[in-house]
Formats: sequence, structure tokens, C-alpha cells
Amino acid sequence: MDIKEKHFLGIDVGGTYVKVGLVKTDGEIVEFQKEDTNLLKLDPVGFNEAFVTVVGKYLQKYPHVSHVGIGLPGLVSKDRNTTLEIPAIPELNGFCLGNRLKEKFPSIVFHLENDANAAAVGEFHFGLKKTSGNYLFITLGTGIGSALIIDGEVFKGVRGNAMEMGHMLSRNNTRLEVLIGRMGIINIMKRKMAEFPEEVGDLGKEVLGMHLLVRTANDGNKVSLEVFKEVGEILGEAIVSTVRILDVTEVYFGGGISAGLGHILPSMEKIVKNNLTKYYTEGFSLKRATLENNAGTLGAAALCFMD
Repeated sequence: MDIKEKHFLGIDVGGTYVKVGLVKTDGEIVEFQKEDTNLLKLDPVGFNEAFVTVVGKYLQKYPHVSHVGIGLPGLVSKDRNTTLEIPAIPELNGFCLGNRLKEKFPSIVFHLENDANAAAVGEFHFGLKKTSGNYLFITLGTGIGSALIIDGEVFKGVRGNAMEMGHMLSRNNTRLEVLIGRMGIINIMKRKMAEFPEEVGDLGKEVLGMHLLVRTANDGNKVSLEVFKEVGEILGEAIVSTVRILDVTEVYFGGGISAGLGHILPSMEKIVKNNLTKYYTEGFSLKRATLENNAGTLGAAALCFMD
């Protein structure tokens, strides 16, 4: 690919929206649009063909674009042509999406990737601060995603889908994302509210959710701070095991829940320091990713650098 090319198309496929951005090579999002995922599912031709049509709509709108990156919320074949398991959009399971796009738009180069991998690549190419090029990337949101970047490249594993930390067994043989994905954190909130009824405060006045948790923690709510403390401990335990296997010293956190990272860090750092030797902790860093709400779109666009 000619790096001087001015624009890429970054498409972030999610269970609620398909987000589409026209992105410059320096990471500026020139234009941004959203398509309703549920409406695509309801299309008479089915989600798969409806999605291909949507891609065509934006290629027609931006005829100068020749590289398109697509981030997908699930497992993708090692050759990055087939979407294997996409829990939020099961219609995509087993669909040869890459081949279908190439068949329909033969002059376009498509790059398909797991969305956590895409976000990690986005931080490498478009992050506000330069990375080392070797780091673990963890997304904290509805589920828990993760990726490993080694020498600026995505580590894919033997069959293409390494680094599913969210599915690691954690406390009581429960998967990590069940414990501290969105619903897991809400369950911790309910438990802590029952444990400290006199400290509930504003948590008892609104529907429980991540924005409320972060806001009340910022205000010093004891229950919210206790929730983040437990999340940090659980996440810290998972990071200790992962670091022992990968020998990585740099960890980035993205996703909506990372907005509360300042409250998660103290207990997480304590677990890490108490369970890793000096070899691992020397130069070790835990920090929030910089792309925030644009991570999905910019991550997808950054895949276009992978030629």
C-alpha cells in the first residue's frame, strides 16, 4: 500500500451500531456515520448481504478510498476471510465475508480483524502517545476483549484467535468477562449496595450502569469505590497470569469502563506488585488507552496499515 494515500475507511461492527469513519492517514476522522445493526438484521436480504450493501454505499460516497478496515466483535479465520463466531450478530457465523466483499468490490483491499485487535492496532498507529510496539491491550466494556501487539504486529496464535482473556477462568471457575464485564460489574454493584446500605447515596436513585458508577466514584461514593476495588483485584489476578505467560511490561486499557481506571488502579497495582517478581515489575506500566470513543473506528482504519 502507498502510505501517501490520503484516506481509509474504518468500519466498526457492533451489536447496536455499525460505525463508519472516513479517516486520514494521520488519524483525523473526516466524516463519521452510523448504521443501525438491528435494521440491517431485519433487512429482507439478511444482515450479511445488507452489510455488504452498506459497505458499497460508503465506497460509492468516497470513490477515492481503496483500503477498508473492518473490526468485528468475535472470532475470525486466520486468513481473515471468514467470520467464525460473532455472538452479537450470529448471522455472521461462518460467513465468508472477506471473499464476498472482494467478489463485490474487486478493486478494494479489505482488512478484517477482531475488534480488540483493531483497537490495539489503532493505539499503535494513532495513539496520542507513542507506544513501545510491544504491549497487552485490554478492552473493558460489555465484555472483556484483549490483544497482544509484538513488534507492532498483532499476535494471532495458531489458528488466528489468540488472546481471549475475557474467557479465562477466574474466581470460582467463572469466566473473567462474566465477573467484570458490564453485567458482572452491575452484579457487584448490587452486592455492595446490600453490604453497605447506608452508603448507597445516588446509586439508589438511578438505573445502575457504568456512567453512574464512574460519576459516583468520582464523587467519593463508598459503594462505588468498593466496586472498583473488587474489579481491580479480579482484573489484577488475570493480568498476573497473563504477564507470567507473555512476559509483557506494558498494558493499555480501553473501552467504556476504562473511564474509571483511576479507581481500579490502586487495587490492581497492589495485586500485580504482590504477585510478580522484580523481573516483571521493573519498568511495568498500566495505563489508559488514548483513543477513547474513537478507538473502534480508528482501530478499524489502522488495519489498513497492515499490508
